[in-house]
Amino acid sequence: MSISALSREEFVVATPELDEFGLRALLADQLVPMPAWKRTIDMLGASLGLLFLSPLLVLLSVAIVLDSRGGPIFRQVRVGHGGRLFTCWKFRSMHRDAETMKHSLMQQNEANGFIFKMREDPRRTRVGRFLRKTSLDELPQLWNVLRGDMSLVGPRPPLPSEVVQYDENQLRRLVAPPGITGLWQVTLRGRHDFADMVALDIEYARSLSFWLDMKILVRTIGTVLRGSGSC
Repeated sequence: MSISALSREEFVVATPELDEFGLRALLADQLVPMPAWKRTIDMLGASLGLLFLSPLLVLLSVAIVLDSRGGPIFRQVRVGHGGRLFTCWKFRSMHRDAETMKHSLMQQNEANGFIFKMREDPRRTRVGRFLRKTSLDELPQLWNVLRGDMSLVGPRPPLPSEVVQYDENQLRRLVAPPGITGLWQVTLRGRHDFADMVALDIEYARSLSFWLDMKILVRTIGTVLRGSGSC
């Protein structure tokens, strides 16, 4: 059975490796293992980030709770390295009924492919707009990095409902560990062409190196400080 033939519900309840659906077998000859240097940088970066940013994390959590109903953390199932499912953490930037509202907003989607983006998304809270503009909503993913679910640098981890629609070429986005930032974010930030995202993610997996990760991390700092293309 191909992954595209699965329903969203079947995918979500699948085992972490998804072997029975053939996804890992499909990617086996292309899967990029996590290099030792990359895991070392991830552990160091995530540990220091959580330590030194802890006062900011507490402050943002309080601001989110005071601004709108609901907890400060948004948890969502994502698809990681080789099809492994994991729970991704982010600061909540939207109202609690955001997923329900999404269906009525699909006609206003500014992205193509399998991603949804709106610059003036009415689902966002006041604090959420600031979090998205500054990319501070991504900070809880440092915990995902520490756990080994993600890397500091890599492809954006997709939703299961997106992956079930992928063709074989698009599935190659999953051959490298997903990241908080990546080649797409620093190259095409604010442009939401899914084909370009796939091409850059595959290029990243093909060219994975210490210096490429360092370059992306440095460029990410500049991109975030400028607030360019955030959505």
